[in-house]
Amino acid sequence: MAPAPHRVAVLIRPGFIPFELGIPHRIFGIARDAAHRPLYEVVTCTPGGPGLVRSDSDVLVQVEHGPEALETAGTVVVPASHTSGPDGADDGLTDEVAAALARIRPGTRLMSICTGAFVLAEAGLLDGRPATTHWSESDRFRRRYPRVRLDPDVLYTDDGDVLTSAGVASGVDLCLHVLGRDHGAAVAQDVARRTVVPPHRDGGQAQYIRHPVPATDPDAGDGPGTAATRAWALDRLDEPLTLAALARHAAMSVRTFTRRFRDETGESPAQWLTQQRVERARTLLETTDLSLEQVARRCGFGTAQSMRAHVQAALGVTPSAYRRTFRRAA
Repeated sequence: MAPAPHRVAVLIRPGFIPFELGIPHRIFGIARDAAHRPLYEVVTCTPGGPGLVRSDSDVLVQVEHGPEALETAGTVVVPASHTSGPDGADDGLTDEVAAALARIRPGTRLMSICTGAFVLAEAGLLDGRPATTHWSESDRFRRRYPRVRLDPDVLYTDDGDVLTSAGVASGVDLCLHVLGRDHGAAVAQDVARRTVVPPHRDGGQAQYIRHPVPATDPDAGDGPGTAATRAWALDRLDEPLTLAALARHAAMSVRTFTRRFRDETGESPAQWLTQQRVERARTLLETTDLSLEQVARRCGFGTAQSMRAHVQAALGVTPSAYRRTFRRAA
């Protein structure tokens, strides 16, 4: 006799994102064994009981299950909600949600999509564990939950029975990862092909985050600042900009310039230059057909090999992979 399908309960709240609700239903819902029997049963539930739940758009969903569905689930998925907190932020746990989570059996696998991680963190379920969330909320998450080992650069984290994913579509990556963990790569690859998504994406969130240069400086205290020198350097990224040359332009000693620079930017001059060169490389990779060697020279990396090392360290992908993902059509 075939084993019963593994039960996945998706816990949604008002303001849920329809796409995120669809991810576990699609990925787990179409997974089949060799005899074409379903491997999972996916149900949707709400903390407040059956009824209509409004999404963050004009979509309303009639949910048939209340929190009691969590009591029989082998896996619980918590997607984001965009209207539960101030300014539409997902602030996690309400009394109703806390009561629903209390119904989950010990040993149940927990998963979050996007800022659904705030729910797990607020409940104390991520303390001491690795986790991620949408990159735009990572600073707020870190301030609020300092006991969580947040990694804002990855697409998902797997700590055995607790898993988290980054922004929205990374829920697909996480569900495919879990599918492969449960039933092997062949099953995960089959679902990925049928869903027309890659079974594994290179890199993490870092490649989607922009680091613009501030238009104005924060209060840097008394004395001259380094903004003019930073603007000067941005026009000369293709040149070998030494610390001595930067300090000389700012009319400061190297020691004073380094201290002032870190006070104003939070980084050393070398770190800042590398970040700006990576940003320039991203722009050229997205918008031009220049060869990798040409891009490297225009950014001040010198060689394609040097640029590859810096881009991979900053973004988690090679320049070639980044270009394939983000190259704009002419």
